[in-house]
Amino acid sequence: MSNTSIGKSDMSMPASIAGDARASTIDLSVEGMTCASCVGRVERALAAVPGVAEAAVNLATERATVRGVAPVDALLAAVDKAGYDARLVESAGQGADDEATARKDAERAELRRDLLVAAALALPVFVLEMGSHMVPAMHHWVMDTIGMQRSWYLQFVLTTLVLLFPGRRFYTAGIPALLRLAPDMNSLVAVGTLAAYAYSVVATFAPGLLPAGTVNVYYEAAAVIVALILLGRFMEARAKGRTSEAIKRLVGLQARVAHVQRDGQVVDVPIGEVAVGDRIEVRPGERVPVDGELVEGQSYVDESMITGEPIPVEKTRGSEIVGGTVNQQGAFTLRATAVGGQTVLAQIIRLVEQAQGSKLPIQAVVDRVTLWFVPAVMAAALLTFLVWLVFGPSPALGFALVNAVAVLIIACPCAMGLATPTSIMVGTGRGAEMGVLFRKGEALQLLKDARVVAVDKTGTLTEGRPTLTDLEVAPGFERAGVLPLVAAVESRSEHPIARAIVEAARQDGAIVPALDDFESVTGMGVRAAVGDVRVEVGADRFMRSLGLDVEGFAATAERLGGEGKSPLYAAVDGRLAAILAVADPIKPSTPAAIDALHRLGLKVAMITGDNRRTAQAIAERLGIDEVVAEVLPDGKVETIRRLQAEHGRAAFVGDGINDAPALAAADVGLAIGTGTDIAMEAADVVLMSGNLEGVPNAIALSRATIGNIRQNLFWAFAYNTALIPVAAGVLYPAFGVLLSPVFAAGAMAMSGVFVLGNALRLRRFRPAGAGEANATGRRAS
Repeated sequence: MSNTSIGKSDMSMPASIAGDARASTIDLSVEGMTCASCVGRVERALAAVPGVAEAAVNLATERATVRGVAPVDALLAAVDKAGYDARLVESAGQGADDEATARKDAERAELRRDLLVAAALALPVFVLEMGSHMVPAMHHWVMDTIGMQRSWYLQFVLTTLVLLFPGRRFYTAGIPALLRLAPDMNSLVAVGTLAAYAYSVVATFAPGLLPAGTVNVYYEAAAVIVALILLGRFMEARAKGRTSEAIKRLVGLQARVAHVQRDGQVVDVPIGEVAVGDRIEVRPGERVPVDGELVEGQSYVDESMITGEPIPVEKTRGSEIVGGTVNQQGAFTLRATAVGGQTVLAQIIRLVEQAQGSKLPIQAVVDRVTLWFVPAVMAAALLTFLVWLVFGPSPALGFALVNAVAVLIIACPCAMGLATPTSIMVGTGRGAEMGVLFRKGEALQLLKDARVVAVDKTGTLTEGRPTLTDLEVAPGFERAGVLPLVAAVESRSEHPIARAIVEAARQDGAIVPALDDFESVTGMGVRAAVGDVRVEVGADRFMRSLGLDVEGFAATAERLGGEGKSPLYAAVDGRLAAILAVADPIKPSTPAAIDALHRLGLKVAMITGDNRRTAQAIAERLGIDEVVAEVLPDGKVETIRRLQAEHGRAAFVGDGINDAPALAAADVGLAIGTGTDIAMEAADVVLMSGNLEGVPNAIALSRATIGNIRQNLFWAFAYNTALIPVAAGVLYPAFGVLLSPVFAAGAMAMSGVFVLGNALRLRRFRPAGAGEANATGRRAS
């Protein structure tokens, strides 16, 4: 499977070059699957094709993901031989999505038509037969008007129409599967309804062939079973459509047309024909068609679809803009830098599809059970028939038939097949809407078990770029006068601290003056002449060497040191003018994120290559539990392993190239979306918002999703475990209770719908902010 094919050992390299260079990933759309047994058979058929390294099939998405070197034709032939229809899935895009939507709409329309026809035909059968049994007046009316035999003839005609037309799908799929010794859910319905129908036909037209006292008809069982199961299928189809709404919304964000400048004119071009390098005009209120760089104009752009942040971001010349985001008031021109499947949006869609199609470790147990579930049910039905035939009361044959049919009909492998994938689909889709992308579906299961979250400092807890955080001037000086002079002296340096000071002056609107006689004093600082003004900038020892007393700033220097900042001093014309500090500021969202992690019961550790004093100061401000400072990339890996040994499962959050080994070593790696491509390639989860609040959100969502899966699995297994014996008649000796096949069909139809409805509750999951992390996790699960 594409999203699980890269082992932890090679996740530090891009997926495109990991593993076998010849291996490719192919997605197939598989039609005709109705239950978990179908999934197992398609998987085995694909895995048996030479050249297939891995095959995974998902019932909820109706897709198969195959990794290896096998040709597509061989894969399609294998699925066809297994009794299902398969088609190659094209890459994500508006056209492919429109085609898939049209196909699903047609399928739902066909189901709705068949359901209405079956219901219209089955209702008179039910009224004639069950009404006569339950309402004495109805029985007398039937006997006095058309008579019992004519009533049976009419039921025969109506039931035959139900089975031939709306119910035909069960027989064309179920009987061939039975003949291949690979029965599925359709086989259960086909055998059950045909048994009831055939017995009724014999009772109607050749009653002498049946033992005395057993001449009864069960047309209503066959007809109503078909109608009820079609009702369940129709409701499932509608619910399945809602589980994939996240993907539909993402695809819907893609613009269909771009205003491209060509040959001196602006022409509207379909999005698929836009090329890299094209200049594209974007007007107010429009969606940005492709990824690009702004080359003309300026505006504010709503990037909430990528980051989850609601505040529009200012874009000026040189800014990068992501396709699918929404332009606000201004107009601008951009140069296309990525189109088609290479855009950020297309890659997000691909990641979500891969995560939705993945299988969690918890699914392995389900697969082993469901592989033998349908044959076991058929064996149980046969055993039920024989036991009732031998030991049942008179008419034993009638009891045996009714109870065997009830066992066949009530079993619901569909619920077991949908329990896990539907929750994954809804959970990962909701995550995408929150800016949390699960690149690997199994991260959903592993993340909930995390006991410690280790975070990189630079770019994760902090902004990742030095900023002038403090500037305090001495009496007789003003910021507007001192800052341009200091910036002028630092303008000759490429050091990050120097660049931060120059950038701060420019943001203040100051003009940085020219320099004369620049000199660097090793280990001390720098000095220069700015016009006729002499300026020195450096550490406290530099000031003392100039004969200047820095005690006036002692309290400020102590505070800055406590915050992990190294103070600098500025002197102007031989007078101490200012104390200033440059630091990598903590992101505004970080304190709330750390608090939310603690509320989720997690330990938080900081791993950084920065100096211990700075790291400790930041940790104390944020309430971080453990600090590991001054470590190299391999030291981060060793720390992750130690944390795993001490606490259990560990998650690591990072953003840089140097974080890739730690991201791969952790049980779950989470990459900040504003970080490097290599970090994101090594991660299991990508936080598109670029801040740490996505981490508690991802963990709470993981807990909610796995809790939802467990509820579904409990329902599916408990339902089948409890009701199959009831359908077999175990309650009859003690309580005289039997389960009608009609009620069995209704229960089976509703079982799958219950699983889908429960999974859809995850759409209401709300992010866990500080102060509500625990509550959110509990509510959603």
